[in-house]
Amino acid sequence: MVQPANPNASVVVTSINSPNEILKAISDGCRKNGFNFILIGDTKSPQNFSLEGCDYYSIDKQLQTKFIFPEKCPTKHYARKNLGYLLAISKGSHLIFETDDDNFPLENFWQIPTPQIHTKCIENSGWVNIYEYFSDAKLWPRGFPLQSIQNIAPEFDSLGMKKIFSPIQQAMVNGNPDVDAICRFIQPVDQIFKNNRVAIGKKTWCPFNSQATKWTSDAFALMYLPAYCSFRMTDIWRSFIAQRIAWENGWHILFHEPMMNQVRNAHNLLRDFEDEIAGYLNNAQICDQLEKLNLKAGIENIPFNLNLCYEKLISMKLVGEKELFLLNIWLNDLKNAHPN
Repeated sequence: MVQPANPNASVVVTSINSPNEILKAISDGCRKNGFNFILIGDTKSPQNFSLEGCDYYSIDKQLQTKFIFPEKCPTKHYARKNLGYLLAISKGSHLIFETDDDNFPLENFWQIPTPQIHTKCIENSGWVNIYEYFSDAKLWPRGFPLQSIQNIAPEFDSLGMKKIFSPIQQAMVNGNPDVDAICRFIQPVDQIFKNNRVAIGKKTWCPFNSQATKWTSDAFALMYLPAYCSFRMTDIWRSFIAQRIAWENGWHILFHEPMMNQVRNAHNLLRDFEDEIAGYLNNAQICDQLEKLNLKAGIENIPFNLNLCYEKLISMKLVGEKELFLLNIWLNDLKNAHPN
């Protein structure tokens, strides 16, 4: 078992690959900075995975933890990453960094964020393509509604400064950033993003992903990734639910300067497109429906709010009916995850 010098922070990744240069770089960075490195495997993972500084959980090892979630979560799905969050919390982490096995950490990735920030802020603006503040190219984040890609965001220099609380922070990713299959089909997407910072607040929407995201403990319950939906939508629909619940607490989502460089794993773009169709057709409607929900303020009400949000997605026939069962198993595990 890996015993880092400072277990208050963890990096969580899920992968089916053998140790590659990126996983080695993450492991080296965790050891250097005193973080836990938790890697969640799946049925296709190498049987003899071994990487110094990495606490690797095969399917068998997952089933040996104290948690119920790994017994009930489908295999061959990105949502098994939810176990990694529980394990990080059980190790005493108050901060969780998450990324993927094709994202190389830059030096600033290891900086400890503070949720209290004075930054440029957007509120009451509907759909805002956050990439417009970081690139002059016509790109949009995966999950951004196609019917809104011609929207023009407010000028960066016109945005007011505000002191905010942001327990969820999304970094830009250089190299091959997270855009949808349509964007990839029509243009090159290689990017070096600008070092800007901007937060979105109430009644402002923009998807965020799981590539380079930092979560502080207030928002840990919002990390839940749905399992009964497309792999390409699980983190996107999570982001919409997290944003909607964040509004009730006066929280903002911060988007900021790059902290990783993606060397993208091989993808079949037509398959990506197929897996994204549910999002192309429904993302705007999902957020319209979430906005209408009568949610409750307070961290203690996040489980109640999550149930309402997933009930809505189930009623829209976008997420399977088993999701509520799995969500509540995870929420119960979350209660039991905190060390005594």
